[in-house]
Amino acid sequence: MDTTLKLPVGIEDFQEIRRLGFYYIDKTKLIEQLLEQWGKVNLFTRPRRFGKTLNMSMLRCFFEIGTDKTLFDNLYISKRKDFCEEYMGKFPVVFLTMKGVEGNTFEKAKAKLSKLVALEAERFCFLKNSDRLTDNEKERYKALIRIKDGKYSMDEETLESALQTLSELLFRHYGQKTIILIDEYDVPLDKAYQNGYYREMVSLIRALFGDALKTNNFLQFSVLTGCLRVSKESIFTGLNNFKVLSITDARFDEQFGFTENEVENLLKAYGMASHLEETKEWYDGYRFGDADIFCPWDVINHVDRLCKEPDAKPQSYWLNTSSNELVKCFIDKANKTTRDEIERLIAGEPMEKFIRLELTYDEIDTSIDNLWSVLFTTGYLTQAGVTETGAYKLMIPNREVREVYKLQIQEWFRENVLRNTENLTAFWKAVEEGNTECIENYLNRTLSNTISVFDTKAPDAEKENSYHTFLAGLLAGNSNWLVRSNVEAGEGFADIIIEPEDPDMGIVIELKYVSDFSGLENACKKAMQQIKDRRYADRLKNDGRSDILAYGIAFCKKKCKVVVENLNDQCDV
Repeated sequence: MDTTLKLPVGIEDFQEIRRLGFYYIDKTKLIEQLLEQWGKVNLFTRPRRFGKTLNMSMLRCFFEIGTDKTLFDNLYISKRKDFCEEYMGKFPVVFLTMKGVEGNTFEKAKAKLSKLVALEAERFCFLKNSDRLTDNEKERYKALIRIKDGKYSMDEETLESALQTLSELLFRHYGQKTIILIDEYDVPLDKAYQNGYYREMVSLIRALFGDALKTNNFLQFSVLTGCLRVSKESIFTGLNNFKVLSITDARFDEQFGFTENEVENLLKAYGMASHLEETKEWYDGYRFGDADIFCPWDVINHVDRLCKEPDAKPQSYWLNTSSNELVKCFIDKANKTTRDEIERLIAGEPMEKFIRLELTYDEIDTSIDNLWSVLFTTGYLTQAGVTETGAYKLMIPNREVREVYKLQIQEWFRENVLRNTENLTAFWKAVEEGNTECIENYLNRTLSNTISVFDTKAPDAEKENSYHTFLAGLLAGNSNWLVRSNVEAGEGFADIIIEPEDPDMGIVIELKYVSDFSGLENACKKAMQQIKDRRYADRLKNDGRSDILAYGIAFCKKKCKVVVENLNDQCDV
C-alpha cells in the first residue's frame, strides 16, 4: 500500500477524505444493510468518537442528487451494481449535525439550531426561483432563510416545521422524496439539561422531529445518530416505524468503530504491525452486538503519533475529548457497595447489572442504577455477555477508560477525604508524636471508605506506588510541612521525607506492600531496617534536624501496620 496516504485525524467529511487521499476504512456496507433491512426512521446509538458523523457524511454523498460517484470507486458498495444504479445520486438529502447546538440559555441554543437549519436550507437556494414551486411555496422557503439585522430570524413555528417544509419543497422540485440525516440528535438535549432549560428544548425537538419524521409524506427515510437512546415518549412520540439500533444490536455491529482486522491492516499499512498488542490493550474492548470493536478516534490518533514518534507510548485521546462528568457523578453518588463494585471493575471483574437502554436526560443521575445504564451506552463500560436472567456483564473496556476512573477517583479523594480537616489534623499530630495506634486507625478507616485504584493484575511495585500516592496525598495536605517523595537521601532514595514546621524535627517514611495480611509486621521491620541500612535520616541530620522519627508502614488491601522508632541516637553525621 501507498503509505503516503494521510491519516484523517479529526476529519469527518467523507468527500474530503476520498478526494484528498486520506486513509479510509471502508464502512460502505452500512448502505447495503440500510437498504436491505429497511426502516423508515433509523436511530443508531453509539459512544462519541466512533465514526457516527463520518458515516452520516458517507450516506449523504451516496444518496444525494449530483453526487460524485467516483468517491465510491473500489469500495464495498460499488460491487452492488443494483443498489448503485437504483439509489446512488437519486435523492435530495437534508443533513444536520447538531453537535454545536448549545448555549447557556434556551434562546441562545434555539438561535444556533435556527442558524443550523437555515444554513442547510441555503444549500438549496435554487428553490427561490424554481419553476416547479408556487409563489406561496417560494415564500415558505424564503421564511427558512430570512435574515434580520444580520441574523437568521426564523420564528419558532417556522423552525418547528422547517425540516418537513424543506423536504416537501425539495419533493416539489425534484419529484423525489427526501432523505433526512440528523447527526448527534441528543447533544442539544444534553446541553439543555446541563444549563437548566431541558423541558423547553425537549418541546422544540419533539415538534421538529414530529413534523419531519412522523407526519411527513415527503420522507423517503431518515437516519439519526446519538450517544443515548432518549425515551420515545419524550421525543419520538407517535413514531410507529421507528427502528433503534443500539450497541446491543447485532445488526450493523461492525459499521461504527474499527474491527481487529481493520486495525491490523491499518498498522501493517504504516509498518507498525508490532504495535497491535499495545493498541488492543489501550483502545480495544468494546462489544457492539456480536462484534469486538476498537475506538477509531484513539487508533487513528495513536498511529498518527507513531508516524512522527516511532517510540511513542499510547496516550489517552478519547477521554480528553470530554469532561467525563458521568464518571465523576457515578463516583460521587456511590455508596459503600458501589465503591466496592468500582474497585472490582478496575481490577477487571465484570459486574452484573440490569440495563435501561431508554432514558430521559433528567433521569440520568436520579439513581445509581440509571448511571450504570448510561455509562454502558456512552462507552465508559462495555458488555462481556448477558446472564440467563437478562442482566449484562459490565466491564471497563480498556486501559484508557480505566485511567478515566482512576483520575476521577483521585479527584473524589481530594474533595472528600482531604476536606475533612478535623480528622486530618489529628492524623498529622499523631505522625509528629509517633502515635502509631492513632495513625493506623486513621489510615485503616480512610482506606476502608476510599475507592482503591489497584489493578489486581498489576505488579507489586505498581501497587506499592499506589499506596505511596495515597499516603503522600494525605501528608501533603499539611501546609506547614515540606513533604518530599522519592527523594535522594543517604545511600538511596527515601519514599517520603517530611520537614515539619519545627526546625529540629524530621520524619522518614518507608512503605512496603504485601499480598497477605500475615506479612504486615515483617514488612514493617524490613522497611525500618532499610531506613537504617541506607541512612535515609542523614539528609535531615545534615539540615540540622536532630529530632528524627522513622516510620515503617506496610499495606495489604485496605489494612496497614505502622511501626516507629526515634533515630536521634542512631543518626551520626
